[in-house]
Amino acid sequence: MDIIFLREVRAETVIGVYDWERTAPQTIEIDLEIGIPSEAACHSDNIGDTIHYGVVVERLRRALAERHFLLIEALAEYIAGIIRDEFGAPWVKVAVTKLGILPGVKRVGVAIERGHRPR
Repeated sequence: MDIIFLREVRAETVIGVYDWERTAPQTIEIDLEIGIPSEAACHSDNIGDTIHYGVVVERLRRALAERHFLLIEALAEYIAGIIRDEFGAPWVKVAVTKLGILPGVKRVGVAIERGHRPR
């Protein structure tokens, strides 16, 4: 399987279980690995034969600006669902990171994989 990856995508969303976290959007970082449904783009050199990562990033930023989450686990699941359902990826790995949320901790995050990754 071919995989598109995006690292340190920044987006704004309201997230957190504490009231003080929910007063304003936070910047989060997202790392993605997206399974491409076929090898067609490798041979055709046509953007229509792959998952357009620019469109993925725009879609995620729009969606996260509109939604609020308590847990980063729920946020990661939401992102995985968009990528699989709307972009047709058979497999996705999503890592979501909250930056500087705890004293003395630079990053806190979660990583999930959804779908089936062919061997």
